[in-house]
Amino acid sequence: MDMYGVKDKSIPQKVTLMSVETIIVVVSGWILFFGGFEWLAGLFGAGQVSAGNHGRRIILFVFILISYARFWITTTILLQRKMPWEEVISVSFAFLLYYVGFGLLGYESKQPLDSLDVIGTFIFLFGGWLNTAGEMKRYYWKKRPENKGKLYTGGYFRYAMHINYFGDILWVSGFAILTRNWYSVIIPLWLIAFFLFFNIPKLDAYLAGKYGKAFEDYRKKTKKLFPFIY
Repeated sequence: MDMYGVKDKSIPQKVTLMSVETIIVVVSGWILFFGGFEWLAGLFGAGQVSAGNHGRRIILFVFILISYARFWITTTILLQRKMPWEEVISVSFAFLLYYVGFGLLGYESKQPLDSLDVIGTFIFLFGGWLNTAGEMKRYYWKKRPENKGKLYTGGYFRYAMHINYFGDILWVSGFAILTRNWYSVIIPLWLIAFFLFFNIPKLDAYLAGKYGKAFEDYRKKTKKLFPFIY
């Protein structure tokens, strides 16, 4: 996918992506509160099922709505580059995993809300803030004429080159914790692998070609993904 270095509004792609995500949000609400889980269980012959903790399902849906709002901001305001149709498909699949996947995995959990859920909520909120606030700081920095053509290394990006991706990993991990289902760990692990073996190598190659020595100096002194670790 040719994603980096080409400015384009990509209106058809963005409209399609946001439409698909809106449908996914509606489906997740149907699963969590309006009999969707039971219908799907019957469709696949899963037998009798029962709803889990109602408060947990409410929090899961609030997480979905927060993520949905953040994604609107990112897609409609912060994303200035070209969006290929392949990216529309891959991002739609990712959010299907997050919204519907976590909804399905957490639906039957009867575990009462406890301190672990507080930790998961904090991780979710902090990760979302790190991602969106970091992107916004970079966006407004790049809008200033004196910064045209310069590599952004400030804000949260001084702690890791791809701190926005780290924020994604955190909020998805917090989401996984709230389901109280061990199978949920697969989703953040998949996301880490996707960043390490696809997104980051592709983006680093582009940045190295565009910024040259400035990027090499930045890479030498800054962790790649996990602050203070890697």
